[in-house]
Amino acid sequence: MIDEGAITSEQLEAALKEQKKSGGFICANLIRLGFVTEEKIFSLLSRYLNIPYLKIKDKDIEPLIIQKVPAKFASHYKIIPVDFNEEGLTVAMTDPLDVRTLDDIRLLLGIEVKGALASEPEIAEAIRKYYGVGADTLEKIVSAKPSEEEGLEPGQESKFASEEVQDLEVMAEDASIIKFVNQILAEAVKERATDIHFEPFQNELRTRFRIDGMLYDINIPDTIKYFHQVIVSRIKIMAGLNIAERRLPQDGRIKIKVAGDELDLRVSTIPTIFGEAVQIRILTGATFLELEKLGFMPDELKIIAEAIIKPHGVIFVTGPTGSGKSTTLYACLSKINSSSIKIITIEDPIEYQMRGVNQIQVNAQIGFTFATALRHILRHDPDVIMVGEVRDAETAEIAIRSALTGHLVFSTLHTNDAAGSITRLLDMGVEPFLVSSSLECVIAQRLVRLVCAGCKQPVKPERKKDILAQIKDVPVPDGVELYEGKGCEACRFTGYRGRTAIHELLIITDPIREMIISHASSQQIKQKAIAEQGMRTLRQDGLRKVFSGVTTFEEVIRVAQQDISLD
Repeated sequence: MIDEGAITSEQLEAALKEQKKSGGFICANLIRLGFVTEEKIFSLLSRYLNIPYLKIKDKDIEPLIIQKVPAKFASHYKIIPVDFNEEGLTVAMTDPLDVRTLDDIRLLLGIEVKGALASEPEIAEAIRKYYGVGADTLEKIVSAKPSEEEGLEPGQESKFASEEVQDLEVMAEDASIIKFVNQILAEAVKERATDIHFEPFQNELRTRFRIDGMLYDINIPDTIKYFHQVIVSRIKIMAGLNIAERRLPQDGRIKIKVAGDELDLRVSTIPTIFGEAVQIRILTGATFLELEKLGFMPDELKIIAEAIIKPHGVIFVTGPTGSGKSTTLYACLSKINSSSIKIITIEDPIEYQMRGVNQIQVNAQIGFTFATALRHILRHDPDVIMVGEVRDAETAEIAIRSALTGHLVFSTLHTNDAAGSITRLLDMGVEPFLVSSSLECVIAQRLVRLVCAGCKQPVKPERKKDILAQIKDVPVPDGVELYEGKGCEACRFTGYRGRTAIHELLIITDPIREMIISHASSQQIKQKAIAEQGMRTLRQDGLRKVFSGVTTFEEVIRVAQQDISLD
């Protein structure tokens, strides 16, 4: 490697020192220290040792070959079988000169084994891809209980699922089950999932992650169905729930650390015909986004910046569940947070912890609701109040009256568009004069998936022509280029990776206040805002992002309804 100019003798010395400390393959240490690229070092090694260097992610390994090596061996030795012929089995490994490992595998499998070079990250990814998440852990548990699981027919319930509560509790604290649940959580974080779903059916326990707003099945061995009750019990123990109660829904929370990140998990269980289903919402402790990074256009940012420094009034963020409303609220609070103002929030649950902000968690079980909390915090001299959600007329009215008594109030509503939030408040029974005199602005938003940067490409001319022919909401810029994702491993072959928001920003002006007093419909208010303020609808804002190449026409159509025009 020195002769070829790949590394210097000083770098080799540093890598050898590291090897003395932590062990491992010298080449892996050189790569880890950043002295040489994997491609360079493994190509050199392959040529020098006359051993093939494999890019596993470019290979499609047959299931019959994968079956030659049990998951527990693959995970323990960090190998992946890649080929099998009359000469024997070829396994990819980071150190094919490790004779002891090759001898162990020959002895365990009873066949001739040859080594091939491959990178450690690619081997780890291949083990997850071909064996499934936690396959080695489940395999160990099954092999440790052979008599209990022998002869199970399809649809026949495992004995594990019918144990008494005490036995379930003991099994749920077993190191292997703890490890498996931790593996699922770690995989969810790695895949950027926001939710984990365990759903029992007659012959399977389906496990899915919600990534970028869409649900995906996760590759997990079929044997997971035998451990349904044990997995549920483990999650319940972590969340402080009653493992003996399987007939009623339960909710709990878990605080854990995964890969150095602090996670707050919201756990919910519901009884179904085939057992308890579990849903876990993952709330990362990561720093929340700044307003400038939420997809707002410069003119919208200016309007919001002016609205959030007003001394009093109500600002609503509206949209369906999972549309990023809380993130926008936190970004607004972060922008104005300083030692000169007092901010109190009432949330269910507290999703992010903000320094210098008094955050209150509601608890309906003891009668501590949004409305109750609102009444009490007004005695604590706040300047700014954030109410997690306006769910009823009582909360709405107290929030609005708080604004009228000199407080700036932020909150969320579930409505389809910005103007719809006004009619929703009136339908709740809030007086029109209260709404018109307190409301300052409404931000409606949806989340759209971003075109994957790794496989982004221009849309073909014929398809581009078809798409542009369907766009009548906004003027199409001359020479505009549309983009889409071809699909790659980074985006799970969907063509999308990450999300941004599209917005509809309604400013409450005097003419709109008069319309609220006169009970105008949401569509009339919307049309007035478009004519008076040049308000962009959700769909129009989405199309502008299509023209700028960050998302696709299909994605905007999926989340934003067609605008109804009134003459």
